Amino acid sequence: MTRFLSNNLELDHHDWHHLLRSLESANGHPVHDIRLSSEINNATRHKLKHLGLDPDDTTADELYHVLQSKFHQDDKTLSRKVQTIAMTHHSLSANVSDGIIHALKDLPDSKRCFAIKMPVIKNIIKQLPPKKTMKKLSYRSMASMIKHESAINLITAAWLIEDDNWRKKLIDSYKKLQPSDFENRNIIIQSVNYKRWHSIETDVVEKNKQNVLAFKELGAVIVLPLPKSAPDGAVTASLVIALEQLNNIRALSSFLKIAQVKAHYGQIVRDAVSSEPTLDTNISGPRLPWNIVQRYYANFEQHFNQAVFEPHLSIEDLAWHPIEESLCAIESSLDFWRNTSTLASSHRNQAVSFNIHDVALNACNHHPFQNRITKYFKKSLWQELMLRYFSHHHLEEVVSKELQPQLAEIGEY
Repeated sequence: MTRFLSNNLELDHHDWHHLLRSLESANGHPVHDIRLSSEINNATRHKLKHLGLDPDDTTADELYHVLQSKFHQDDKTLSRKVQTIAMTHHSLSANVSDGIIHALKDLPDSKRCFAIKMPVIKNIIKQLPPKKTMKKLSYRSMASMIKHESAINLITAAWLIEDDNWRKKLIDSYKKLQPSDFENRNIIIQSVNYKRWHSIETDVVEKNKQNVLAFKELGAVIVLPLPKSAPDGAVTASLVIALEQLNNIRALSSFLKIAQVKAHYGQIVRDAVSSEPTLDTNISGPRLPWNIVQRYYANFEQHFNQAVFEPHLSIEDLAWHPIEESLCAIESSLDFWRNTSTLASSHRNQAVSFNIHDVALNACNHHPFQNRITKYFKKSLWQELMLRYFSHHHLEEVVSKELQPQLAEIGEY
């Protein structure tokens, strides 16, 4: 493995090295690691020149602050665009969160998902009465709250207001679900319309340090209003988080669709919501995250074999949209961030991430250089490496095995 990949992936676990060696051997030692490192180096140098920096004479600290400045500049442009979108759909009084919601809805990206039916969620809530939520929203009875609030409003409020024990019971209740409790529909992207919740809205956002909440199993992304105290860069950060969650919803949706052939379906749902689904690769070592399968077929539709996937999945179910591409679709002037998810500049082994998710979180949280975040770059880099090593024949074999009657396991990446 190249020094760049070894340093930035931090693959200090024997299993990961064994997996890479096995994949290289299975594919005839194609040296994808060398090609990927070379491509990243060339692309990073190009981005540095775009920023007006010398690729051979720029320190990590200098680059970090230039990227922060670039991000804040682009966030101002994007914020104006989002505000314009809000006014177009509403009125002069529309807030920026309305603009974020409509910007997401207006994207041409796939919005279909396989998610729990809303009446099913209401029945679950009836069985797990969120008493703190009822009190906070000033309802006199649980029956009245459940009757007057939508399922999405209820689950959002309860998730934020109730304690960890209630949230655990909610997830555990999914063990009783059956495929018939799910439906194909559009992803829900909305705010919450609590007539009784205005007094705690700001407190909830400030406490959780973000205004985007996602329920993958419900196929829902909730965008709460940004507080007046929101840091510069919050609009871009909110969109980045929401776009990532939309991809996560699509991935969980396709996994739950394909898992319908399994026994103990409810347990699979519960585990998949708790941690990222994975597949057995037939190679000793770590299991393959389902997201890799999702991204592979989104990138290489020509390799999709209907005989393997259908009637369980269609190619439309395996959609995956790069965050930067979606941002550029909203505001074309953000073109600098296109194809940056796997880019980083390493100067004296000090990596600085170009991944806009890392940059956004660093900017909004005012992280100094020494405390910078690079985890999204590292995750994207690992996924890209895996995409190159897994051939479509191997993935078909992995997925075909998943369609057998054994229970799928779940593991965290």
